[in-house]
Parts: sequence; structure tokens; C-alpha cells
Amino acid sequence: MPHKNSDPKRRSGCPLNASVEILGDRWSLLIIRDMMLRGFRSYKEFLSSYEKIATNILADRLQKLITHGIITTKGDPSDGRKFIYSLTPKGIDLAPVLTEMVLWAAAHEDTANQALVRQMRKDKEQFISAVRQRGAETTRAADRNVKGKRKPAPDTRQRAFRPSLRSQRLRDVNARGTRRWQH
Repeated sequence: MPHKNSDPKRRSGCPLNASVEILGDRWSLLIIRDMMLRGFRSYKEFLSSYEKIATNILADRLQKLITHGIITTKGDPSDGRKFIYSLTPKGIDLAPVLTEMVLWAAAHEDTANQALVRQMRKDKEQFISAVRQRGAETTRAADRNVKGKRKPAPDTRQRAFRPSLRSQRLRDVNARGTRRWQH
């Protein structure tokens, strides 16, 4: 098995430490949860989650997950100023981990969404398989444009302007402020 280079910024080479450093904050896990279970794919959808993530934290965590290869981003074919986020195969491989975390919390804490917990308990392997299938379908759909035709290869496609996550976040903040003053 080839040896993977360890990140020189990590505190140690421990596999658990690597996991914690990549996924150890609650926002990263909630973004992945929303992608896996709720099918969220846009910045606006993540902002609408009931945990109320701040725009600067969301932009930071999305970039961190992209950097670590957990999610990927593509331009939205219907609006070149927006992005569509998808789980990578590496991200989809987190389905069993998140499932176990949900089941552990449900067994030891007072939690909501008992329908989801019952579904996981009933047939955990089938649940994880369904999450993996949805993730693969979402990834394939992200590779297609709105009409369902394959996009040209990246080297033949005209590069559209792609704003940074920060500029997208500022547009969202400005839009919310404008709406607030219009009332």
C-alpha cells in the first residue's frame, strides 16, 4: 500500500488526529450532513439550515472541505455567479461515520428526528447504501448541465468568471441587508 504524505501542519501522524483536524468542528460535519441527508448543494441552502451558520464561517468551512477533497464545486449552469457543491467519493465515504454518530447520540442524548434514527436502526447497511447512491447520482448530475447533456471537457469549455467564496458571501450579506431596508 502506498504511503500517504502526512500534512506537515498536523500535530501528529495519528489517523484519529487527522480526522479531527479535518472534520472536528461542528460546522463541517453539519455541512456534510446537509449534503448527505438533505441534498443541499448551494451556498444559500446551507445558510437556510436551522443551525444558522454565519456567512464567514460557512465560506471558511466550504473552502476547508474543498481543500481536503471532501467536497467539490462547479459553476451553476443556470447562473454563472453561483456554485453547486457536491460530495466527492472521499466525502461520500463519511456516510457510515455520520450514521454511527447519529445512532450514538440518539442512544445517549435526547435528540429529535426519531424517524431518521428508526430508519438507520432498521437497516443501517441499506441506509448507508442509499446515501452512497444519492451521493453518486448528485455527483453525476453536477457533471451535466441543466438540459442533461454532458458539458465539454474542461480544457474546451470557456472559462466563466467565478467569484471567490468571500465575494459570494458579501453579495449574500448585502442582499439580506437590502431586503431588510425594503420592508
